[in-house]
Amino acid sequence: MDFMNESCRDFIKVLASKEPVPGGGGASALVGAIGAALGNMVGSLTVGKKKYADVEADIIILKEKADKLQEDLLNLVQRDAQVFKPLSKAYGMPKNTPEEIAKKEKVMTEVLKEACAVPIEIMEKCCEAIDLMEGFAKMGSTIAISDAGVGVAFCKAALMGASLNVFINTKSMTDRQYADEINRKANTMLDKYIAKADEIYKSVRERLN
Repeated sequence: MDFMNESCRDFIKVLASKEPVPGGGGASALVGAIGAALGNMVGSLTVGKKKYADVEADIIILKEKADKLQEDLLNLVQRDAQVFKPLSKAYGMPKNTPEEIAKKEKVMTEVLKEACAVPIEIMEKCCEAIDLMEGFAKMGSTIAISDAGVGVAFCKAALMGASLNVFINTKSMTDRQYADEINRKANTMLDKYIAKADEIYKSVRERLN
């Protein structure tokens, strides 16, 4: 199923079902895309306004980056579903003999790395989106400042959600050195960008109160 060509209602229906995909990773990517789009909307409401002429060039650059991030994150919704299928099959492989055990371990090593790569990329895109949101919140039209706050909250949620899909896969890895490396990468992003998203959200909230 091409999830990005389904209606929102259909996507939510499948998400709520017992179907293995979409799951938390794909949902996180979609939420991240929505967050990036909200920042982009702030930019759209800023460009062309005389009041913001001095920052228009900067806003246009932010919008171009947001356009790409939206598309990348939407593509990752589908990609996350694609990498989960071989992982699901690998978990069901027999392990009754030493040969079967060895084969399963080899396949699991490969598919777990692929299954981690997608949520890590979702996290990276969400971090980029949070960086953009800082600019939209600072320079964007004040009539849409609340949307920058909502956007950064969504991107933070998507970042955190994708991280759990990383950790559940690294937990099953037998290559602990590789798993620890991926975990460090994910935790570094969480430590930096949760704090940054919170600061951006706080600044928006204070301007509205």
